[in-house]
Amino acid sequence: MTHNRLAKMLFNNDSDDEFHLLATMIKEEEMANEDRTPHRPGSIPGHAVIRRDRVQGNDRLYRDYFADTPTFGLRLFRRRFRMNRPLFFHIQHAVEAYDPYFVQRRDACGALGLSSLQKNSATFRMLAYGVPTDSVDEYVRISESTAIESLKKFVKAIIAVFGDEYLRSPNSSDIARLLEINSARGFPGMLGSIDCMHWKWKNCPVAWQGMYSGHIHEPTIILEAVASYDLWIWHAFFGLPGSLNDINVLERSTVFKNLAEGRGPQINYSINGHEYTMRYYLADGIYPSWSTFVKTLSSPQGNKNKHFAACQESARKDVERAFGVLQSRFAIVRGPARFWDQETLNYIMKACII
Repeated sequence: MTHNRLAKMLFNNDSDDEFHLLATMIKEEEMANEDRTPHRPGSIPGHAVIRRDRVQGNDRLYRDYFADTPTFGLRLFRRRFRMNRPLFFHIQHAVEAYDPYFVQRRDACGALGLSSLQKNSATFRMLAYGVPTDSVDEYVRISESTAIESLKKFVKAIIAVFGDEYLRSPNSSDIARLLEINSARGFPGMLGSIDCMHWKWKNCPVAWQGMYSGHIHEPTIILEAVASYDLWIWHAFFGLPGSLNDINVLERSTVFKNLAEGRGPQINYSINGHEYTMRYYLADGIYPSWSTFVKTLSSPQGNKNKHFAACQESARKDVERAFGVLQSRFAIVRGPARFWDQETLNYIMKACII
């Protein structure tokens, strides 16, 4: 029934009962029309809009670090961004070419959005210092939600652009170089040292905390890595719960995948007149007694055994040094992880390794 018909009926009737009946029908029809009308909500009710003056923030950031004569010189840039400025620009251009999210654009009102310098600078500050996402808002002029989004997109872009080069297994030339250097160190046939590192997970879901809590008595996620003398991480296997030990991680790891499939590179070396073709890694005492691991002696007797134990423990510290440099350079993996989903933590860890 349309409003015109209802109005005509209301005009032609004098009874109060009919008047109230028709008024009720009109009200019900208006409510039904409202339910059928598509809702297109605008701003979130109660959401506070902060005028951050993003252009001013970008100009200040440029003058401080990226101008020809910046306020803070190259030494402070290297300290605060964990890299030199040419490397920062190289990463910035690569990320912009991969994901248009980092290219500065104008919104529907014609106002300039956040620049690539602002998004990348906020991301590097969070990675380098491990600070909360809203701590960069006052200087960079970027909101908490945008900082989180920038961080997630940045680490994915880093892995997509640089992962094939910096997360790969050693090729033939790399293996030849590693064998030559490690042979001079007294370990012919060695490709590196292997060990595990735990990253505390502060916001681990309650239902998972028992599974991810081990000897540290807090939820952690394990990183298994193989590192060489130059602190290059050739193998990174991340994501297993902290309740597992190194042997459990090794059973699920892909470190010997190519060797098990018969696709490993051929290695030939001799020790004391005996020929060997199996590469190996230096490991601590918890690892199994396989031909691919060389472990130290728990209670060495005699000068020869003591010398071997000292040399093995010294060379095995390569992976420990790699963990230490990784945590000192990127404090986000040194402190407790604040993200809720494990996939994001996986991207962050691999991006920091790169």
